[in-house]
Amino acid sequence: MPADGPVLDVAGLNAAYGEAKVLFGIDLCVAPRQIVACIGRNGAGKTTLLRCICGFVKPLSGVVRSHGSDLIGLAPYDVAKSGVKYVPQDKKVFYDLTVRENLELGSYASGDRNWEPALNYFPKLKVHMDRKAGYMSGGERQMLMIARALLGNPRLLLIDEPTEGLAPGIVSHLREVFTDIARKTSLVIVEQNLPLVCAIADVVYAIRDGRVAAMFSQRSEMSFQTFEKFL
Repeated sequence: MPADGPVLDVAGLNAAYGEAKVLFGIDLCVAPRQIVACIGRNGAGKTTLLRCICGFVKPLSGVVRSHGSDLIGLAPYDVAKSGVKYVPQDKKVFYDLTVRENLELGSYASGDRNWEPALNYFPKLKVHMDRKAGYMSGGERQMLMIARALLGNPRLLLIDEPTEGLAPGIVSHLREVFTDIARKTSLVIVEQNLPLVCAIADVVYAIRDGRVAAMFSQRSEMSFQTFEKFL
């Protein structure tokens, strides 16, 4: 596949936890430098979709490819090494380690010791490099997780509920950051903050009961009123 092909191509993805089927034939495509948002109610299957893509959940069937390379069957660390990074919803960092030590672990995994591009998105982290992550606010931990994921210059970031529980000022900052990141890195964001989705997304997938209920790719189709019925 040419280098300008899809950064992510998901087709016919089915997944289950034991006997409980969660995803039913999900199709999703992400182009270079595109922001794709997934919206839907809690339990709709959005997080499972991300976890299937990054290797934490093995699908029952379907296709997950990045630039033509098959991701299904790879261990999560191999998916990350391929350029697809995952930022989970739980905002879990290494609480007993400093910001600097958390980033050093990211450097060890990625081989990227140039932190400056990532830290430029989050100047506040520069001030707290020697602060233990356990003493940081939820918003600061989210910044740290994204900065750590950016090490290694991934071609795709999967970010689960990045603004959940965060103050409006931090949400506004993340809106700017995501727009800037997308100039060179594609994003798939699971998000229920509809004003943010309307402001930054190029494509929106509405997930309902483990299926794609609707897909919106025209700016004229994207409004709070359109999306609200899926939440």
